[in-house]
Amino acid sequence: MPAAPRNTLLLVACFFALYVIWGSTYFAIRIGVESWPPLLMGGVRFIVAGSILFGWMRARGVPMPTLREWRGAGVIGVLLLSCGNGGVSLAEHSGISSGVAALAVATVPLFTLLFGLLFGHRNTRLEWAGIVLGLIGIGLLNLGSNLQASPLGATLILAAAASWAFGSIWSRRVPMPQGPMASAVQMLVGGAVLLAVGLLGGERMTTAPTTAGWLAEGYLIVFGSIIAFSAYGYLLKHVRPAAATSNAYVNPVVAVLLGIAFLDEHVGVPECLAMAVIISAVLLISLPQWRRKPVAG
Repeated sequence: MPAAPRNTLLLVACFFALYVIWGSTYFAIRIGVESWPPLLMGGVRFIVAGSILFGWMRARGVPMPTLREWRGAGVIGVLLLSCGNGGVSLAEHSGISSGVAALAVATVPLFTLLFGLLFGHRNTRLEWAGIVLGLIGIGLLNLGSNLQASPLGATLILAAAASWAFGSIWSRRVPMPQGPMASAVQMLVGGAVLLAVGLLGGERMTTAPTTAGWLAEGYLIVFGSIIAFSAYGYLLKHVRPAAATSNAYVNPVVAVLLGIAFLDEHVGVPECLAMAVIISAVLLISLPQWRRKPVAG
């Protein structure tokens, strides 16, 4: 009986991490790329976070991943972190606001359904309705001045969402380590690829990051990578899948509010309409999942 309140508090803390921390990472990235080269910033972030998590898991006695597991988790790390998070950093570096970036990434569930067709998944009518509604939302988002001002950023942010979705689906079909060790390997490989691509692309640290830049990077390492990823993994095991992935329609709201409050970002009518449409679409395709039983703990 005494464990119940503790478990409830843990669930509340995990949802806070999923909603607020992940929603605020777009804000932190926007601050960080002002003094960090975007790919080097992501590379350092994931290599440091991955090293800490990897060392912690090994100290707890978790076995070293096999070469096959390294390869599988590494491929997923490139899709999720190198292409996914790296694309977000590049897009925000090109001028895309943190709120609009989060809103574009909220299309991940829509891309997930579309890519699921490649693996034999058959969408329901409700899911197809959500996909169509989501595509309308993407169209509205592109009518806004934010994406029109940076066509490259718009392409990068949508490609990042598509890469995250494809990596999420494929991750179920490749051999990977169990538990947090999979996240550690993904971060190590994804971070290494980000560093390599950044250096080959000419990114260099010509000046030291500002204090705000260091704080943003530290926040992304500790809170955005280690804590939020761990919270996400815990929720996947203890709540309905739809609840664990509900950050897709909460993160944009958090990111937009932080951008308006602290970065003087402006959201126009097209962006507001797009937010309502995309969030409605993601909620629509999530409705059937809420009827499923919670995953056994």
